[in-house]
Amino acid sequence: MTNPRSTFAVILPAAGKSSRFAGAASDELAALGLAAPKKKPFQELKGRPVWLRALEPFVNRDDVVQRIIALSPEDMDWFKNKYRANLAFLDLQLIEGGAERADTVERALSSVRADVDFVAVHDAARPLIALEWIDAVFRAAEKYGAAIPATPISSTLKLVAPDGRIVKTVPREGLWAAQTPQVFRRQLLLDAFAHRGDFQPTDEAQLVERLGQPVHVVECSPMNLKITSAEDFRLAQALVDHVPQPGVAKMLHPFEDERWK
Repeated sequence: MTNPRSTFAVILPAAGKSSRFAGAASDELAALGLAAPKKKPFQELKGRPVWLRALEPFVNRDDVVQRIIALSPEDMDWFKNKYRANLAFLDLQLIEGGAERADTVERALSSVRADVDFVAVHDAARPLIALEWIDAVFRAAEKYGAAIPATPISSTLKLVAPDGRIVKTVPREGLWAAQTPQVFRRQLLLDAFAHRGDFQPTDEAQLVERLGQPVHVVECSPMNLKITSAEDFRLAQALVDHVPQPGVAKMLHPFEDERWK
């Protein structure tokens, strides 16, 4: 576990439109047992909503002293009614998000307590997060001030033109796919958003990078996937029972035994 003297707030942005997910064919969603056009954080993943699975590993941590979920205004009343039973047992603060992810996170950040040391931003549609991965990125954030989980790119990368033609092969050396939770010293993240202007980052680390501040990468598992499409949901269904649990042998990769043959 991390140093008990450090405290963390966790922000779950869940105000997005889920346009790619909702755009999937109705019969494809139905084949997965999903309701359309329900947004991806609110879909049931083996009996529990995706957002709840994303939040649960943070709930019983002594170092997490504040949890915030940011919702679209049109979802707020529905969410309170639908998940009334869950909310009764969760110390969870609900706020209205903004038009873009960065707007949503900035609004949530303004609600973080002043006595909190670090802020973790975790995708509400990233439900396969394990306690040991959280521990690793929390420890790195304490050491470096800013840390994110990520996986090295192993596939060959192609730059493709709008007409589908390959322009060139992009060297993959040094390229990593960013994940969440992304964790920052609270004041550092506040400073990053203060210098944001009209810029729309794709993640919070990008804002911190623009300050010239280093962000440390912690190697994580590809299991920590973000649900963006119906295909992602199918993968999550297959992997959800294989997320490492406390006291269970470490398994950073779903096919660990096969990787080194």
